[in-house]
Amino acid sequence: MVRDAGAWHMFFEVFNRQAGKGEIGWAMSNDALRWEYQGIVLKEPFHLSYPYVFAWNDRWYMIPETHKAGSIRLYEAASFPAGWSVAATLASGHSFSDTSPFYHHGKWWLFTETDPQYRFDTLRLYHAENLRGPWSEHSRSPLITGDPHIARPAGRVIVDGERIIRFAQDCIPRYGTSVRAFEVTELTEESYSERPLVDSPVLAGSGMGWNACGMHHVDAHMVGENHWISCVDGWCLESPGTGAAAKANS
Repeated sequence: MVRDAGAWHMFFEVFNRQAGKGEIGWAMSNDALRWEYQGIVLKEPFHLSYPYVFAWNDRWYMIPETHKAGSIRLYEAASFPAGWSVAATLASGHSFSDTSPFYHHGKWWLFTETDPQYRFDTLRLYHAENLRGPWSEHSRSPLITGDPHIARPAGRVIVDGERIIRFAQDCIPRYGTSVRAFEVTELTEESYSERPLVDSPVLAGSGMGWNACGMHHVDAHMVGENHWISCVDGWCLESPGTGAAAKANS
């Protein structure tokens, strides 16, 4: 979810059942509460999901999940919010999932999950001087191995002054169960450390309704002093065709 020219834009996976793969859809809103679906803005021969959209130097970029392509791809919008095309390949050689970039202290960083067996338990960190690269893997990467509770990214990284907060999916007992928050306490090219921001999940399934079974994504934006608005998701198995939902909360 991003704001541009007075309007909110939401990008999300739309699963094309006929093609058997995800595509990136787009909706608009004036207040971030009432949304109108606009259509598909990006499709590829392979599956797409987790569209991480951000602005840099007056241009709009997207890094969707492209793990089926074995690479992290940076897309640029020729005419936002549509007209996306590949601007650069940032990394290759792994099954990259839910890549989440952020800018801090004059450098680009990104978290990404890379376990090829879909155990969601391996978190890697990369850094670059320029958005288009070249990107290098952090000397401490992988930061996490063998822990599906905290490895897979779960939404936009918050950079608030000196504070950096990353969100992680808890994929136990199954994928997309809940979301945990971690504050990065040390970040250099040689070092990395973090601590749990709170002891319990910040998002979890409610046991009923649209998020009965779990929640696994949050996208938070500051819209005023001490006022944030966030887009979150949830999923349930209540009836055929009811697989996932999105909701904006403030």
